Amino acid sequence: MKPLICMRSCAVFVAGFGFAITFAHAASVRVHVVDQAGAAVQDAVVYALPVNGKLPATKPAGAVIDQVKRQFVPMVSVVRTGAAVSFPNKDNIEHDVYSFSPPKRFELNLYHGIPANPVVFDKAGLVVMGCNIHDAMVAYLLIVDTPWFAKTDANGMATIDNLPADSYTVIAWHFRQSDPNAQPTRKVSAVGGDGSATFALKLKPAEQDEQPNAAP
Repeated sequence: MKPLICMRSCAVFVAGFGFAITFAHAASVRVHVVDQAGAAVQDAVVYALPVNGKLPATKPAGAVIDQVKRQFVPMVSVVRTGAAVSFPNKDNIEHDVYSFSPPKRFELNLYHGIPANPVVFDKAGLVVMGCNIHDAMVAYLLIVDTPWFAKTDANGMATIDNLPADSYTVIAWHFRQSDPNAQPTRKVSAVGGDGSATFALKLKPAEQDEQPNAAP
C-alpha cells in the first residue's frame, strides 16, 4: 500500500505545485484614461483580450443594475457575454426598463421590486437602456467576450487583475466618445511582470441631464 499512498501524495503535491505556479504568474494591467484635454476620465470601460485568442471557459459572473431615485445605478456597467443581469426597482414608483440595442432587445414591463428573471446578455456589444416612463433615465451596458475587465475611477485609473502571464490587446471605451463605436487598443505584455497602458479619448461635453434627480 505504501507505493499507492506515495503516488496519491505525489499527485496532490504536483497538482498543488502547479496551482501555485499558475497563481504566482497571475499579472495585472494598470490602465490610465484621460480625455483630449488630459483630464481624468471616470467610468471608462477597459478590457483585455489575449493575443493568442485563448479565453477561459468559465461561467460569466452576474451583475445588478439598480433603479434608485429615478436613476440607473451604476449608469455604466460591463459584463462578459452570457451574463445574467438583474434590474431591481428600489423606488416607490414603477419603472419600465427597455432597450432597442441590437445585442439585446428587451422590455421589463411596469414593475416594483425585483423581476422574476434576470436578463441574459448573450451577444457582445453595447446595450443602451432607458425607462418608458422616465425619459431622462439612461444606462449603458457593454458586453465583452472576456472575463478580464474594469472601470476607471475618479482619477481615470483602473486595474485589470488576475491575468495569466501573456500578451494582451487592451481596449478602452466610454459612453461620451465622439465616435461611439471607437474602441482604441494598446498592446500590453503581462509576461514577467505587470503591464500598463494609457488612453487619450476624444469625448463630447458632459450633458447636464445624464443622471438627473428631477421628478417626472
